[in-house]
Order: sequence, then structure tokens, then C-alpha cells
Amino acid sequence: MNLSVSTTDDLAERVRALAAASAGRTGTAEGRQPVHTVFVPADRFSRTTTADWGAQALRLLNKHTPGDGSFGASFMLDPSLAGQIRARVAAKLAREPIEDLRIDFGPAYGDRWSDTEEDGHVEQVVEAVATSYNAQQLPHFWGVRVKSFSGGGHARAMRTLDGFLTSLRDRLGRLPGGFTITLPDVTGAEQVAVFTDFLDRLEAALGLPNGTLRFEVQIDAPAGLADQRGGLGVRRVLVSGQGRIQTVHFGGLDYASALGLPEEQRRLDHPVCDFARHVLQTTTAGWGVRLSDGPPHLTPRDDSADEVVPAWQAHATEVRHSLAHGFYQGWDTDPAHLPARYAALFDFHLSGVEAAIGRLEAAPERSAALLDRLQRGVACGALDPEVLQG
Repeated sequence: MNLSVSTTDDLAERVRALAAASAGRTGTAEGRQPVHTVFVPADRFSRTTTADWGAQALRLLNKHTPGDGSFGASFMLDPSLAGQIRARVAAKLAREPIEDLRIDFGPAYGDRWSDTEEDGHVEQVVEAVATSYNAQQLPHFWGVRVKSFSGGGHARAMRTLDGFLTSLRDRLGRLPGGFTITLPDVTGAEQVAVFTDFLDRLEAALGLPNGTLRFEVQIDAPAGLADQRGGLGVRRVLVSGQGRIQTVHFGGLDYASALGLPEEQRRLDHPVCDFARHVLQTTTAGWGVRLSDGPPHLTPRDDSADEVVPAWQAHATEVRHSLAHGFYQGWDTDPAHLPARYAALFDFHLSGVEAAIGRLEAAPERSAALLDRLQRGVACGALDPEVLQG
């Protein structure tokens, strides 16, 4: 074959550079994705936290929706599905109320008077985690959230993470699976680059294989979406993470606040949050990271029906909105959030299962996306494993 242009050494080198740049894009994320992340302040975490949250959520479920009818009305469900969904939600709360637990030394924990106080809570958490792990009570996914680098908490964040992992290694001799670190309030790639370098050094000091410590970032300010250079800040964040970033969380309430929305408009289904979500989806597509929505905007102040039921309905609405926009994970920050999370999620999967199977049979070429939806439903307990057979 005759050619008009020869591949010079310079051109070949540029092609290799393109291939290397593309290598970091790993496509879609693999493995099970949790449906939520639960944040618990470190000083309130104990070995019974997961069971306590499940018991509290189940108590509220039975108190305010004792039957299928009241359950269906509270969560705006098709009456023909209400009984089945209620049974599955109750079973979920008893079996696996928390899929992903984050022990929080960051925003929900706050600043302490001295390093001694936080160091003490680190040791308490290590003991509680070790006890939970040995009793097989640690959630499938778990980890810690450290302080934000944006607020000058970088030194304390690194001290806490180092102390936690060093003490846990000494206590258990290993790092339990499913561990993730959350870096909150990320506003620039430089923060992520520093954190990634620290993880490299920490792994070497702990004798862990390079790349063991994975983390996730929270984007809850406009600067996290569009950086000072006028570019897509999230894309630079992913590059700086050097393949360690697993999930990008969208802190919608703080984002809406930063844009000056009045307090009553700060909610996940506001159009400004939709815009941010779509930017995140576009800039992370093909990079093998997951996306998670943020917290509900209402938390009941007490256990009364006047407080709990409206909070449930608001949360269920926001969960449905997130699912419709392709965000399959979100935050729960109180046991009262769990019934609404699972009611809306199970409704999404159960009400759509027959249509998904029908489309799968009619269009095998779309099997990847349809199977992904069915697999998500099975993983969380909304669907029976049999739907994946045949």
C-alpha cells in the first residue's frame, strides 16, 4: 500500500502521548455502588451505630405507617405495590440499614479545642471499627471523612488519617475491605494533588501497595465546577487524583447557598442543582468514577407525625428526582431519612422492572444499560435475584 505521509518519530511520540492520556479514562465504574452514604460524627460513632440506625428507622416506620395503606400514602406509592415495598423496606432496615458509612472528622464533627481531643476520638473510633469488623457488623462500604483543605484543615486532616490508619493496622493487622476516604469542599485540583501525594507517602509508611487508598471528593461550591482558569474544575481534579478517585459527591445544599438562593429554595431538585449535576455528569463521563447526590433538605426535629411525614415526603421526592437524573446514590444524615430513601428507591426499581425486562428482550443491543438497572435493584434488595436469570 502506498502512503503519502510517513509516521515520523515526532508524530509517533505525539500519538503515544494521546494513548497515555486516554489510558486514565476507564469507562464506567465497576462493581456494586451503594445507594447512599451515611455520615456520622466521629464522637457519636460506636460499634452499634449501624444497628442503632436500623432500629430507630424501623421504629419510625412502624409508628407512622403501621399498615400498607398508610405506608403507601406517606410515600406516594401505587397501592398495588405498597405492601410489597413496605415488606422489603422493613427487611432492609433490619438486615442492612446502612450500605455505606462515613465516620466524620470533617464538617459534621467540626473543629476541636485541641489536637488531644481529636486524637482521643481517633483512638475510640479505631476500637469501635475493630470491634465491628471482628463481629462482622461493619457495613459493606465504610470509611472516614477528613477536614477540608479549603478551610486550612489540611494538617489536622492528614494527622487524623495517619493516626487512624496506623492504629487500625496495629489493632487488626490489616485494612478491612470497602474502605474509602472522603475529602470535602474541594475547590481546586491543587488540593487533590497535595492529598494524593500524601496518600502515596502514607501507603509507603504503612507498607501498603501503591494505590490501595482510594478516596472521593465533594463538590459543593461553584469553584469546584469552573475553576479560576475558566476551565472545568472537576476534570482537573480527576487528573490530579491519579486514578484514586472513586466517587464525586455533589453537595447541593451548600452549592445553592453559595449561589445566593434563599433558604427555602435550597433543595436538591432546584434547577441550579440540576445544572450542576449535568456538568458533573458531562465532565466525569468515561473516567470510571461514580456520582452521588447530596443530603435531603429536611430533617425532622422530633418523632411526631407532623415532623416525620413531611420530611419523608420531601426526601422521597428528592430521591426520585436524583434517580430520574441518573444519580443512583445520595446522602442520609439521620435515621429518619432511611425509610424514605428505601421506599422511593424500591418503588423506582419495582415499578420499572417489567418494562426493563421487556426492553431487554426486545433490544438485546441495549443490554448493558438495562442489565445495570436490574443489577442495581437486586444489589439493594428491591428485586429478587431471579430477575437476572434467563
